[in-house]
Amino acid sequence: MSTLTYAVHDSMTMLRRNLKHALRYPAVSLGPAMMPILMLLLFVYAFGDSIGAGMGGGRDAYLEYLTPGVIIMGVAAGAMSTSIAVCQDMTEGIINRFRTMNITRSSFMTGHVVGSVITTVVSLVLVVGVAVALGFRPDANPLEWLAVAGLVAAIAFAVAWLSAALGLISKTVESASNKPLLIQFLPFLGSAFVPADSMAPGLRWFAENQPFTPMTETLRGLLSGSEIGNNGWISLAWCAGITLVGYVWSRSLFNSTTKR
Repeated sequence: MSTLTYAVHDSMTMLRRNLKHALRYPAVSLGPAMMPILMLLLFVYAFGDSIGAGMGGGRDAYLEYLTPGVIIMGVAAGAMSTSIAVCQDMTEGIINRFRTMNITRSSFMTGHVVGSVITTVVSLVLVVGVAVALGFRPDANPLEWLAVAGLVAAIAFAVAWLSAALGLISKTVESASNKPLLIQFLPFLGSAFVPADSMAPGLRWFAENQPFTPMTETLRGLLSGSEIGNNGWISLAWCAGITLVGYVWSRSLFNSTTKR
């Protein structure tokens, strides 16, 4: 077999390993869906009427506005589980076992990242299911739904690489759970819950220029069947940049660690 074939085979083996861990510990793998669901219930039922009225609608209108932001929050929440999983493997000795085996070095990180994307997407299906049960009714056509799935997967892929690097620089599982908090907090400082133009000038500038705002607006436009403007291209550019930084950083960290 060629080098590429070996790499794909080893990566699939690592992916199966990580998916088996996810099935064995569903509370950990599906845990990232709990916070978005709780925030969805809180904001819809506690603040939905007042915020929706301020936006020219009511609770149902606010649910339509909020759901895309909650989906983005669910993607960001998956960063913690990825960081923890990578840190556990690096600190509990399994990586020493992998060193003695004839496997492709890149397969370890690839298995973690792809496994994270799959578990994140499964968690988001649960989040969307709850939103639909609350009354969320998207107007997306099949092509727009396909674009939604592709964008969510791209965001999850980018976040997974970055959170894998954060797991590699962590010395303990506790620190690995803390480092992705900034990623999880960023959707709050965007247009996930309220429009950016309703914020104070300084916060508005930050909200409009951080990565999760164009991602949220793109999902919002696709799910509502409305125009997304340049937000789609901006979102893909952010995904590509974050993926590149996370991949280069995590590969450098992993190679330097496994050479010790």
